[in-house]
Amino acid sequence: MDPDYLPFHANPSKPTFRAPVGAVDAHCHVFGPADKFPYHPKRKYTPCDASKQQLFALRDYLGFSRNVIVQASCHGTDNAALIDALQTAGSLARGVAVVDPEISMQALEAMHIAGVRAVRFNFVKRLVDSTPREVFLGIAEKIRKLDWHIVVYFEAPDLEDLIPFLKQLNTTIVVDHMGRPDIAKGVEHEEFQRFINLMAENENIWTKVSCPERLTLTPPDYSDVVPFARTLVERFPDRVLWGTDWPHPNMKSHTPDDGQLVDVIPLIAPTEELQRKLLIDNPMRLYWES
Repeated sequence: MDPDYLPFHANPSKPTFRAPVGAVDAHCHVFGPADKFPYHPKRKYTPCDASKQQLFALRDYLGFSRNVIVQASCHGTDNAALIDALQTAGSLARGVAVVDPEISMQALEAMHIAGVRAVRFNFVKRLVDSTPREVFLGIAEKIRKLDWHIVVYFEAPDLEDLIPFLKQLNTTIVVDHMGRPDIAKGVEHEEFQRFINLMAENENIWTKVSCPERLTLTPPDYSDVVPFARTLVERFPDRVLWGTDWPHPNMKSHTPDDGQLVDVIPLIAPTEELQRKLLIDNPMRLYWES
């Protein structure tokens, strides 16, 4: 583990909000254990181990039923820890992989059987080395045959440059963490409005209204992030997802309490109908009905 790495909360609070039966944590990770699933030699950070057993225990503790487990950059394109967790969870988990451009259809089909339903393209420069967009387009062509979708991770200043590429993908796209808006600039700033317009003009684009702990300017009070997430939930109720982002890699400001994160849900999805769509209907349609 890196010297400045903040481990996940050892004793999160019990959330006041009770998630509806069948709720999905649609963005979380497993890390290692490193002695069984080594981290990638070219990784940008070394996290603490965060096992499948710990993830599933947290799922139950927070009152959720299922997980979507996302391959993190510290494991590179070695999806062994992800696949192992999916095989343990069975029908209670689905996965988002990171793959090499040379991957065979046979390997992708094996991942599909294990529960993978998407690939992730990471454009956050501090986390991954730059990849030519032609490489991503080649991967997109392969996974389209399996009816998978694409998860993209970027930061708000990079969106304008990425829009033409995103439109080229010609498949369902899920944007991580609302495209990481700059909260200090406000909902009405052109950067966040650009993201809203992108979703309004492209019905194939979804987003995760997650990670207030990464975006807030006043941790651990996440109220400054609520207007951003609530705007997206109310504008695009059928294309939003939510997740804990456990075990919260690369946090610098504080160690998030997962119970407090769950209690943000009714603030961004204030009605039972919006909560059901956010936590059950949307993730089930995207990850389990394909």
